[in-house]
Amino acid sequence: MAAVSIPSTFTSFDETWSPRLIAAVNDQHVKIAKVDGEFIFHSHPDSDELFYLLSGELTLEIEAESKAVEAVVMKIGDVYVIPKGVRHRPVAKNAQILMIERNDTVNTGDATDQERRRDPLDVRGK
Repeated sequence: MAAVSIPSTFTSFDETWSPRLIAAVNDQHVKIAKVDGEFIFHSHPDSDELFYLLSGELTLEIEAESKAVEAVVMKIGDVYVIPKGVRHRPVAKNAQILMIERNDTVNTGDATDQERRRDPLDVRGK
């Protein structure tokens, strides 16, 4: 299997919120995506989700039990882990991100609106 170039993979597509699967480690998937604008609030009841900001701007809006929203403003090079079961929504401005999440994680999580659901495109070794 060939190595995967993250920069080359990013230049190969324009779609936002459409993750690319670049690696798998044990039962975890490593994905990259271009993101812009607001995603939907959702949670992953059985899995943590790691975000690593490669470029652009990214704010993770975290919903507390009180329904108040806390904004985690990330800088390039920052990593943040959303614990399982925590409702969140990424809000981005022309960002490129790397995510690590369990291999059966759906990008829209438990959201009832599945219109934004995207299965990752597997680009490993291509």
